[in-house]
Amino acid sequence: MKITALKTRLTDVPFAKPITTAIHNMRSVGCLLVYLETDVGLVGQSYIFTLNAVRLKAFDEMVRGFSHRIVGQDPHYVTAINSAIWSEINPTGYAGVTVSALSALDTACWDLVGKSADRPLHHLFGACRDRIRTYASGGLWLSQSIDELVDEAAIFLNQGFRAMKVRVGNKDPRKDLERVKAVREAVGPSIEILADANQALTPKQAIRLGRMLEELDIGWLEEPVSVHDLVGQAEVRNSLDMAIASGETEWTRFGIRNTIEARAADVLMPDLQRIGGLTEMRRVAALAEAYCLPISTHIFTEHSLCIAGSAANCISVEHMPWYAPLFREEMEIVDGNILIPTRPGTGFTFDEAAVTRLAID
Repeated sequence: MKITALKTRLTDVPFAKPITTAIHNMRSVGCLLVYLETDVGLVGQSYIFTLNAVRLKAFDEMVRGFSHRIVGQDPHYVTAINSAIWSEINPTGYAGVTVSALSALDTACWDLVGKSADRPLHHLFGACRDRIRTYASGGLWLSQSIDELVDEAAIFLNQGFRAMKVRVGNKDPRKDLERVKAVREAVGPSIEILADANQALTPKQAIRLGRMLEELDIGWLEEPVSVHDLVGQAEVRNSLDMAIASGETEWTRFGIRNTIEARAADVLMPDLQRIGGLTEMRRVAALAEAYCLPISTHIFTEHSLCIAGSAANCISVEHMPWYAPLFREEMEIVDGNILIPTRPGTGFTFDEAAVTRLAID
């Protein structure tokens, strides 16, 4: 099998209403779709994104700039392709658009490997499970009122979720406490609630908020401080009984290694786009396991399920519905778990009618 063409499409997937976190104002996700065509008729697919489709064309330019490393290659040599691109991005750096482009190409190659074998990728990686715990992450935003939080929490329960994440990060921690307490009272004691501060707090603010939230039995406090302040995050971790989750903003295994060495997180959250693709995600899972740390994958739910199905130390995946309109297949949730598909490759393929409807120039 040889890759004969690298093609891309730019799309913009709108939200039903604007979304706000402590540091984001979001209206849509602009997605760059990647297609690797082959001489046997198979097509490998992947995607990367930018919030509000800002600078999406820069992603497109970077991805297409590696066509000479892709076209004519056998995708089974995905590690060799990955290594060649890794060497080539040295002058421009191992973070940002370069690594995102690597991620898209690496993941599309793996999709082809699975499709060629007619097997799901978690089977090829060495499966350890066929379903994985998940939490609802597509709601409970900072921009919502308490009544809206309560209503949405009930919707999540009806959809089969047994865990959900609420955003925090108000300047007054008492407001966060009030909001999270309302969700706790609405869902009861048996439902797991996670809290995400989106890097909005100082270490002292995070410690104060964390101590207030601990009485509500919160599963973890996510990204409590700036990603650049690993010392401060370690201080938060050492001061609280609840777990600290972080790592989604780290680039490649070397960024995750920095978090591990700083002892700054209890749960690592690699993001497929920032990590550098499925090859690097597998390395990160093994690195975390060597330090007896669990991982919980960050967004990219559809394409991260093969990692969840093959990494023994993966404890959950984030259910993010943002990208669902792009796919023909739907994620299946049963009793708080997502079923890991047994379809070939990643198990998800683009709905070309939807892609055409969402396409941008």
